[in-house]
Amino acid sequence: MLEIGLTGGIGSGKSTAAAGFVEHGGVLIDADQIVRDLQQPGEKVFDEMVSKWGSEILTTDGQLDRQLVANIVFSNPEELTALNAIVHPAVREEMTNRRQFHVGTDNTVILEIPLLVESGYRNFDAIVVVDVDTDTAIKRLVKYRSFDEEDARNRIERQVSRELRTEIADYVIENNHSMEAFDEEILKCWQWIQAIDLPETGRELPSLTAKE
Repeated sequence: MLEIGLTGGIGSGKSTAAAGFVEHGGVLIDADQIVRDLQQPGEKVFDEMVSKWGSEILTTDGQLDRQLVANIVFSNPEELTALNAIVHPAVREEMTNRRQFHVGTDNTVILEIPLLVESGYRNFDAIVVVDVDTDTAIKRLVKYRSFDEEDARNRIERQVSRELRTEIADYVIENNHSMEAFDEEILKCWQWIQAIDLPETGRELPSLTAKE
């Protein structure tokens, strides 16, 4: 199993890159999807969030109101820290369970982790960062995801800087131009990934947080 950590800021296009890697033969483990799974009613993360912020964060049908939670945590660093303390350990445990399934295979596993830098995860065979300038990211969030411009800028400012992301990258995909150009960059990166030697057979599942 070859493990590739994939990250980028909000609006960077990392999920599009992940989808492209899957089209080329990669296997995706999506941290955001894991979060959504763990935030379903009856799950431990859901229960802890309701205990922390009350039933006011629920919709009328009992689901988590993700936008309301975002409004709370992205306007208050202490609330964001509280959310991360609930979510991150559970996500790490579930990611480990899903990674374990691919041990001993020749799969190229793409771990899409928006907060890869913040989480301290480093122990991958390579780290790929999708990079885009801030103004372009904001325009895309407003146009394609119906963000309010102020909200988009606020979320970007709450994340680590582009410089910190690219510092830990083994490969940077630039996404400041057309979709066609981005597709070409994704393919180039995939070809680079395929040139990485597979780890030795029998390697135990590495810890996500310790660079060996």
